[in-house]
Amino acid sequence: MIQARELTKSFGNTGALTGLDLDVPAGTITCLLGRNGAGKTTAVRVLATLLRPDAGWARVAGHDVVSDGHRVRERIGLSGQYASVDECLTGRANLVMIGALSRLPRRVARKRAVELLAVFDLEYAARRPVRTYSGGMRRKLDLAASLMARPSVLFLDEPTSGLDPSSRLTLWAIIGDLVAAGSTVLLTTQYLEEADRLADQICLIDGGRATAQGTPAELKESLGAAHLLLTVARRESLAAAQRTLASFCSGIVKASAADRTIEMPVVPREGLVTQVIRALDEVGVEVDDIALRRPSLDEVFESLTRRAA
Repeated sequence: MIQARELTKSFGNTGALTGLDLDVPAGTITCLLGRNGAGKTTAVRVLATLLRPDAGWARVAGHDVVSDGHRVRERIGLSGQYASVDECLTGRANLVMIGALSRLPRRVARKRAVELLAVFDLEYAARRPVRTYSGGMRRKLDLAASLMARPSVLFLDEPTSGLDPSSRLTLWAIIGDLVAAGSTVLLTTQYLEEADRLADQICLIDGGRATAQGTPAELKESLGAAHLLLTVARRESLAAAQRTLASFCSGIVKASAADRTIEMPVVPREGLVTQVIRALDEVGVEVDDIALRRPSLDEVFESLTRRAA
């Protein structure tokens, strides 16, 4: 649904995009991750036809973002980093106006506005001027506006920035429902939990180009083995535990007599923790605590961006 090859965009001597390649399958959620200034927002603005690339090409829903920009705009919804609503109009009037600009019949626009105000829990403020809204309320109204025309492709640039936890969960559910109904979503976020929770695939951008792309699980696996952490009940059984666990270990074992703990890299497999506990029980080693720790998306992000730097 979204394709880009060698996208380049500079602002003066600053290269915001330096050869970005991107593929977003239809009916999926792709998340752009990267540090501030990595090029995420510029990529979204080029794909949404708000910026013209200096070089390379991109297509959205089969249409070129430069030569067929008007066709692209007919298919997309966009919510930027900052709410772009009219402060003098009411919440309801803002949505109806967006519907009119999207060429929805007025009756359809009014009905859709009512639906979205309910979804985003803004019914109570529907007739109030937007200038009386809090920052979070404006953000929700802006997101509602991007959904007025039921776009087949939705660009969300840090959509949950400024939202409270409850509103963030609501938006996650809305995004999930949109994709289940066939929409395609490209979003940027600073919340790694959000990317881990929502994304079918993640594209890590650094220095204006994609440095890694894959599912959250694939990116986590790229860091290597998981780690098994356990605490034995008695300090004197630590050595016996180390000997017993050697067959499960895939690297260097770290043991602490003071804390009665063992940490070792392992290859995750079904029933691993149960097998470890049984093996220790057979040699009389009692365990107070045990956990299998897999690499987190935070660690992937730090590792890959540090490596690129």
